[in-house]
Amino acid sequence: MRPLDPVTSKQRVAYGLAFFVLFVALWSWATLGGHVSKTFLANPLTMMQEGYDLLAKQGFLFDIGMTIWRVVGGFALAAIIAVPLGVLMGAYKPVEAFLEPFVSFARYLPASAFIPLLILWAGIGELQKLLVIFIGAVFQITLMIAVTVGTTRRDLVEAAYTLGASDRGIIRRVLLPSSAPEIAEILRLVLGWAWTYVIVAELIGSSSGIGHMITDSQALLNTGQIIFGIIVIGLIGLLSDFMFKAFNAWLFPWRLA
Repeated sequence: MRPLDPVTSKQRVAYGLAFFVLFVALWSWATLGGHVSKTFLANPLTMMQEGYDLLAKQGFLFDIGMTIWRVVGGFALAAIIAVPLGVLMGAYKPVEAFLEPFVSFARYLPASAFIPLLILWAGIGELQKLLVIFIGAVFQITLMIAVTVGTTRRDLVEAAYTLGASDRGIIRRVLLPSSAPEIAEILRLVLGWAWTYVIVAELIGSSSGIGHMITDSQALLNTGQIIFGIIVIGLIGLLSDFMFKAFNAWLFPWRLA
């Protein structure tokens, strides 16, 4: 291995699978070998049995669907507001000076701290859970997009002005095309963070969802179901990440050139 030397696609897949195989082997050694009590950590076989029971007998597919809906809904609300706001902040420095202090302050506030207030304002229904994800994502997206748009090459902007572009044309024909691949990558990254927020939202005042199942399993000391729920979250997140990457590569092929 040498620093920054690339690997082929096949090697990347092989290395990734090798890590998971090693992880499961160590997990099996620790649990099946009796080194860790099953009260604290279920073994892989028990986890699979509990997962089958959840899917076949306890309607866990509905919980998965509810969690996905909450993530997509809250993230979409955040993106609808954050993307244009971030573009405005990056394009117009007075707007950035006006909003950046508050956005920078708000993005450090943990979304979970708002749950008591959101329960008072919106109850314990779906709106409260969507708002937790919205709060956790909107400020992050806004600031990251503002930074991306604000770092557009100045020579491109000056060239567009020289050719007679208006201020609106600069945004539409220079800033957005230049920043669009990075904006899409920002949305991909923040979507991953949204999965952490939805579990927090579902741990309190929820009657469905993966987080609700994990809470119920904790009360029963069923570590097999807890681990299965965590793995399901990771698999769905990994799948959505791959889909987002593929969509971005198709939408912006010049970025990979």
